[in-house]
Amino acid sequence: NYLAELAPRLRELGVDAIWIPPTYKNANQNSVGYAPFDHYDLGDKYQKGFVNTAMGDKDHLLRMIAVMHANGIEVIQDITLNHVTDAGSQFGSGGQDFFAYQNFDDGSTNGYKNFRYVCYDTPVGGVFASDYLSRQGRWPKNYTNFYPNNSNVCCTNEINSPYWGPDISYESDAFGPSSCINCFNPPQYENYMRTEARNWMIWYKKQTGVDGYRFDAVKHFAADVVEDFLWNTQYNAGFASGGGQMFAVGELVGGGSQLDDWANATQNRAGTFDFGLRGAIKDMITSGGFYNLGNIPSAQQNNRTRTVPFINLHDTFRPQVNAQGAYVGWDTFNELGGHIDPNDPRLEAAYAITFAVDGSPMVFFEDLFKLDTPNRFDNDPTSTTELPVRGAIENIMWCHQKLDFKAGAYKVRNSAADHLIIERSAKAIIGVNDNWNTWQHQWIPTDFAPGTVLKDYSGANAYQRTVNQDGWVEISTPPCNGTNVRRGYTIWGPVGIGPGFSPPKIETTQEWQMVEDLGDSHPFSLQQGGAIPSNSTDTRTAGKIFAKANTNVKVRLLTQNRQSDMTLIIANATGEVHLDSINGTGFLNYQRRVPITGWYTIKVRNTFDSNPINRALVRATYEAPRVVNTFGFPKDADAEVVVFSEQDELVLFPNPVDDMLQIEWAGKSDGGLTVRVMDLQGRVLINEQKDLYRERMNLDTTSLPAGVYLLTMDDGLHSETKRFIKLAVF
Repeated sequence: NYLAELAPRLRELGVDAIWIPPTYKNANQNSVGYAPFDHYDLGDKYQKGFVNTAMGDKDHLLRMIAVMHANGIEVIQDITLNHVTDAGSQFGSGGQDFFAYQNFDDGSTNGYKNFRYVCYDTPVGGVFASDYLSRQGRWPKNYTNFYPNNSNVCCTNEINSPYWGPDISYESDAFGPSSCINCFNPPQYENYMRTEARNWMIWYKKQTGVDGYRFDAVKHFAADVVEDFLWNTQYNAGFASGGGQMFAVGELVGGGSQLDDWANATQNRAGTFDFGLRGAIKDMITSGGFYNLGNIPSAQQNNRTRTVPFINLHDTFRPQVNAQGAYVGWDTFNELGGHIDPNDPRLEAAYAITFAVDGSPMVFFEDLFKLDTPNRFDNDPTSTTELPVRGAIENIMWCHQKLDFKAGAYKVRNSAADHLIIERSAKAIIGVNDNWNTWQHQWIPTDFAPGTVLKDYSGANAYQRTVNQDGWVEISTPPCNGTNVRRGYTIWGPVGIGPGFSPPKIETTQEWQMVEDLGDSHPFSLQQGGAIPSNSTDTRTAGKIFAKANTNVKVRLLTQNRQSDMTLIIANATGEVHLDSINGTGFLNYQRRVPITGWYTIKVRNTFDSNPINRALVRATYEAPRVVNTFGFPKDADAEVVVFSEQDELVLFPNPVDDMLQIEWAGKSDGGLTVRVMDLQGRVLINEQKDLYRERMNLDTTSLPAGVYLLTMDDGLHSETKRFIKLAVF
């Protein structure tokens, strides 16, 4: 929800993509995601004693992705595929395979290697081993799937050592049954773990609509495994295939040659975070002005096809903060390579470097936004006061995008100890100075044509410069001491570059599988998934979408048994009120322009109670709004009484309103017109009779407390509902 509300600000800052933490179920609800238990549980199943992940529930996740897409921002999903953890029920029952413990001990996990998962057909029935081991959710795992097993040794290298849990073995012969008795123990097959992980990646891309992947800890499984997974998500994921340009990056801590070798081994389907370059930049910052900037260019890895230059990330940055959110120290023992303080005076020069060199630069959230404030834990992401940005980082991002750095070849024009100058050929010139109190000036050759007038878009230099007849220009870069508006960097480009970003929307398509071994029927769960039952017209809920008013929603139903007559239903937020439906045999295609912004539930059932069991895919393509107030759109109280009508039109203005709400509605009958206002709990607060049609009418809202309301116009034949927000009046 926080990210969904932040999306418009990220768009305005020029962000192309966000990298989000893992979103599948961990054994601890507050876990940040790197201890996976069930990859197929995205916060929709009730297991381990809870439903939501730390990121929210599955519906919130899908909404956030769609809102990012509406803002032209891609979503890069972080995934952990080298281990799983915490086998067993809520209290661990059933998780320990005693045969594995006695015969194939990894010295760490005590044989907790029976992984069984809830699903629609086998929800949680208890916390005892018998219940846990009978669960039939997708991708069960046995001790044979981890190091050590019947064929593979343990703990001799980076790949086969269990650093954080049962360590997955992707060897072709790492398969076989559990030694448990009277449990769900389906047969496995050659390459079981690789095939199942590949299938999960394809499923995840189809289900969520994410645009790329960040792989955690890639030292701990073979690079050809990553290459396999990426090829299949690029080219073998059907409508969701990402293609050759799909973004992917692996976390590998090492020197330049190690990074290059790994990227080459994935056939450049994935890049790496450039830890070598980052180490050089950290040396610059800690050297206090005595670092030789001429060392920077050679510190970057050679294979830059998909490299990611960075300053901080979650593994390098572990602040200790007080109750007010201010930094009071650092957890240096758990920092990978040590942090770079966002308040360091050379941070601006550091970011200028990462944006100037080759690659796709990454901005760390805590470097871009000032979080060491009293609002650290409860800031409003839409408020520039509660969540302020660091202006210099914003400026560097703006320059990178508006001057189109990546379209220009990377050329080092000057590499003196205190003055590094990089040109992105005929696009931009970036100067970096780590001297504390002395400006640096240098004439350089440039690919800009003679006579080109250059402006310093950093704002450090007030005067423009003109490329002389020999193709040279002077670059002046301020010191780091803060006597200039910028600390240690300057960015020059041709005059006439205008402000603002208008990234195109990205289409969102998400697909739900209606099968027995996915979803969950437990009353505490989202109760989504499950095959359509035989000899019954009971509905099954596929999922929810969050669509923008007056946009087209397209839903496709693909069934395993095409001869059965099926009904596809679009319902309100709770799924209780059916707003529209179609039915027929074969594949069904539904399209409708939705009247209001909000949650819509997609459901499926047999049209007749004589149909056999049916498995289905439900695929929705829709547009979310760019701006979302998540507090005003609870999933259980939205679009309650909407009736689809392409002819009716209801307009509310102003919205939000503080006193008088103007209403315009095209009525359909000559009878009375009812204007009804309800709160989100369904209580009727205003109920008035009107007799005006196709005219503007006023409704006094001063008696309503501040909040979110639903206004319904009903003439007896047709009704429409729209939401409005009542502001507090002081």
